[in-house]
Amino acid sequence: MALKCGIVGLPNVGKSTLFNCLSNAKAQSANFPFCTIEPNVGVITVPDPRLQKLAELVNPQNVIPTTVEIVDIAGLVKGASQGEGLGNKFLGNIRETDAILHVLRCFDDGNIVHVDGSVDPIRDKEVIDMELQLKDLETVQARATKIKKAAQTGDKDAAKAFTVYERIIAALESGNSARSLAFDEAEAAVVKELQLLTAKPVLYVCNVDEASVVSGNAYVDQVQEAAAQEGASTIIIGAGIEADIAELDDPEERALFLEDLGLSEAGVAKLIRKAYELLNLQTYFTAGEKEVRAWTFRKGYKAPQAAGVIHTDFEKGFIRAEVMAYDDFVSFGSEMAVKEAGKLHVEGKEYLVKDGDIMHFRFNV
Repeated sequence: MALKCGIVGLPNVGKSTLFNCLSNAKAQSANFPFCTIEPNVGVITVPDPRLQKLAELVNPQNVIPTTVEIVDIAGLVKGASQGEGLGNKFLGNIRETDAILHVLRCFDDGNIVHVDGSVDPIRDKEVIDMELQLKDLETVQARATKIKKAAQTGDKDAAKAFTVYERIIAALESGNSARSLAFDEAEAAVVKELQLLTAKPVLYVCNVDEASVVSGNAYVDQVQEAAAQEGASTIIIGAGIEADIAELDDPEERALFLEDLGLSEAGVAKLIRKAYELLNLQTYFTAGEKEVRAWTFRKGYKAPQAAGVIHTDFEKGFIRAEVMAYDDFVSFGSEMAVKEAGKLHVEGKEYLVKDGDIMHFRFNV
């Protein structure tokens, strides 16, 4: 399940520094706009202590975590929707992602130039929001023009789509993103076809200095208030500090460094998990002597759909799933002990897979 989160923001807010911390890929990071010209892509392991615990109990030949792709997209500027600053290309890069990590500068530093001359995360947020909204408005208006005549002459599908388009246009013209609207299942299918930039879920990443990494600051408070108004989440990250942490290879050194800062874990670990949640993703496990593996599935998947994540044949020929709860497996220590305790249960096609389930699928090709 190749899912992507795109890191966006104005130039010089810390996007590439953050990307470097998240990924083994090394994007350029320098004090000038458009340092990142091509979108860098990193495959990021999702931290999950449950996987390591299972590996300790099973002692498999291989341990395979689940992953999310992170795309570092070059800094947007005012006028991007009209092609300013390589805008069209970069907006196209965002369109290819599943969710947006919007980095906002929430620190003062006279040595790092701000593209607008001063630090104001709410202004920066609004610049990006407006550019994405303008691009979406252009997209929806063009689609609405194409089907308006069919909608007026009795085509029911066209009429339904046109109604959805009108709602989206009204929201965008009011300065609101498409994700602020609620849609039923049929309407959501119409919206999905549009591939709107502002329909994507967003997480606001407040990039702060060392003094603010634990409790935030006034800039962070402003962002959190604005995000709450649109039902979005925020996270505090010190990209510069995370870069220092990433340079430490010794786990004990890392732990001491984090302790000195008052942190229980690196911010990037929290960010990766938040990105995973942002995409509405959960994890189930398969555990055997050859391999303990984490598998990504969308919240709400039933057993056959979850089986299809491994291979489409598993979904097509699904017979049943043998399921153990993670807590039971850890408590009893092995699959055999779980079975003997009567805690392994057999589930059919309607079983709603839970985060942390340990599963074996039976299927017939």
